Amino acid sequence: MVKALYRILSKRTLAPNIREYVIEAPDVAKTAKPGQFIVLRLHEKGERIPLTIVHCDPASGGVTLVVQELGKTTREMGDRFDAGDTVLDFVGPLGQPTEVEAYGTIICVAGGVGIAPMLPIVRALRGAGNEVIGIVGYRSRELMFYQDEFEETCNEFIVMTNDGSFGGKGFVSDPLREILESGRTIDHVWSIGPAIMMKVCSEITKEFNVPTTVSLNSVMIDGTGMCGGCRVDVGGVTKFACVDGPEFDGHQVDFDLLMARQGFYKEEEACSLEQYLASTEGSAS
Repeated sequence: MVKALYRILSKRTLAPNIREYVIEAPDVAKTAKPGQFIVLRLHEKGERIPLTIVHCDPASGGVTLVVQELGKTTREMGDRFDAGDTVLDFVGPLGQPTEVEAYGTIICVAGGVGIAPMLPIVRALRGAGNEVIGIVGYRSRELMFYQDEFEETCNEFIVMTNDGSFGGKGFVSDPLREILESGRTIDHVWSIGPAIMMKVCSEITKEFNVPTTVSLNSVMIDGTGMCGGCRVDVGGVTKFACVDGPEFDGHQVDFDLLMARQGFYKEEEACSLEQYLASTEGSAS
């Protein structure tokens, strides 16, 4: 039996070290829903990495992913894989989809590369009849992407940059607090981004008793609940982000434990990246 390979239909740069890929995976494209993810492996010697699905086109079989080049595998993908190339494994859709219903007025808060997985959720929630307030944050103007897509989809849209180079200066939690303190009725909040950002947003919404959903980016290997690497503490109960999530009640998540676990393999990850960079320098010379 010949193993299927998954062809890269397109590749484009969204911002420095952030690229968008459309990969041909018809079965995933036909069945995936907002909030779900895939596990990708580039080749036989590659590691398995989870990537959230941004968009699916059942007609072409294309699945859109956004990849931030931080570690060895994502750097290798950016350096060596282009449109027309194939990746070895593309498993999904995995995880539980977003619970899309008519909540009323909602706020979707996203930061950094978390902006990518938030986009399909915003579209689905708006399609369900919700009034959507979008708040997105970037470190600086040069790192901005998908802002046009958010502005087209949201009823209201706020952009924040850490350095003030575009939109408001500060963090996404700033306008979130301002809206809640204004007394405006907010029925639900979604927050996706760095763990510390989701923690702060959840602490703010808890003050105002606003239900909050977060998407957890815990360490993940197989994506099926077998390895246990993605376990998180939610309300004092152990959950597995890959099968029970990735979305959970932000008021119940132990973010301190999540962040500690995210750093478990920091040295190994740095070593792997260092070896990869050394190999690329050697091949270049």
